[in-house]
Amino acid sequence: MEVDLPDVVAEVTAQFARYEAALVSNDVAVLGELFRVDPRTLRYGIGENLYGYDAIAAFRAARSPMGLMRRTARTLITSYGRDAAVASTLFYRDAWTGSKVGRQMQTWVRFTEGWRIVAAHVSIIDEPESSKAPGQKP
Repeated sequence: MEVDLPDVVAEVTAQFARYEAALVSNDVAVLGELFRVDPRTLRYGIGENLYGYDAIAAFRAARSPMGLMRRTARTLITSYGRDAAVASTLFYRDAWTGSKVGRQMQTWVRFTEGWRIVAAHVSIIDEPESSKAPGQKP
């Protein structure tokens, strides 16, 4: 198996960028498009465990569009073969108090309709020194 094929990494990176833009602008249609429509698709969120596309779509539709802006750091897209990839990123929100860091991982799979997220995990922790990029301020 070939890891990090440049064209595959570029494709998933573009889809990840679409996801980020849709997330911070609350573009529910694009967010819905990027998750696989399947009862096995899942998203473990900060305060919820969502099993199946319908649960994820309902969560997105009900979520407030306020306070979604964030900045990402240390994003890593790794492809495995031509049809699977993992996207990992840290994220920060100005509204958070203290030294918090969000963590997000997505498993992307290429289907006939294009790249789709089949599993996602989001969490927030107190930021350990080991997660900061060199020269990053708290």
